[in-house]
Amino acid sequence: MSFFLHLLVNGLSLGFLYALSALGFVMIYKASSVLNFAHGELLATGAFLFLVLTTWAELPIALAFVLTLAGSFLLGFVVERLFLRPLIGEDLIQVIMLTVGMAAMFKGLLLFIFGGDIHQYPDFLPEALMLQLGIIQIPSVYMATFIIGILFLLMFGFFFKYSSQGIYMRSVADNQTAAMSLGVHVRRVFALSWAIAFLVAAMSGIVLGIINGINVHELSAIGLKVFPVVILGGLDSIGGAILGGVIIGLLETFTGGYLSTSLREIIPYIVLVFILMVKPYGLFGLKEIERV
Repeated sequence: MSFFLHLLVNGLSLGFLYALSALGFVMIYKASSVLNFAHGELLATGAFLFLVLTTWAELPIALAFVLTLAGSFLLGFVVERLFLRPLIGEDLIQVIMLTVGMAAMFKGLLLFIFGGDIHQYPDFLPEALMLQLGIIQIPSVYMATFIIGILFLLMFGFFFKYSSQGIYMRSVADNQTAAMSLGVHVRRVFALSWAIAFLVAAMSGIVLGIINGINVHELSAIGLKVFPVVILGGLDSIGGAILGGVIIGLLETFTGGYLSTSLREIIPYIVLVFILMVKPYGLFGLKEIERV
């Protein structure tokens, strides 16, 4: 029973992390219908930026964390302005292939600067975060993951529901033409979507770096697990991304704990194939109906 509870806590923590990462992916898709294949590289960029600020610049952890999120947010605006905006109005496949090129570019730059070795953050999580539930001990890193995931998901939930920019983003996602007719600045919404996606990816990259260390190849590969999460929940559903992340996190953890650690790595893609076969639009995705 204790082993089961340990896996449950680990799975929930990992699931919230996947959900947080998938949130940025879903926002880009909802705003522009673009599948961002550079998502894993965005995670790695944020993780290494935090590494530079904490180890090379030796800034206080709190300041480095804030600067990393702010820098990632601004980088999202820059990338959208330089690379994505010139392709507005072009065929969607061109934009998707651009994200593939961006993935290779970011990964190449990170490998050139940092190499392929595993880097570690300084140990900064307080021991007070560690939770003892009877014979179950929850490490501080998993408690931090759980708390950060909940806080950010709540923040973005309120942002989309109550803020004016969040409402604009939802309107653009529902109908771009109608949103433009009502005076919504669609290009600004696109830019904000990419900026928030960069911020969320950086947050996920930092937490993953705390758990497993920072490695360009591993963080890029983890970015691919966003696809099973969003396909399971529904490409255009924020709530579905949260549920999909939790389901994938639990399946991974329990598969690794009870069956095989090797099988754990492929279980998200088994889910991906299965859900595409039986419910292609995901659990909460909207089914598109084409009329001839």
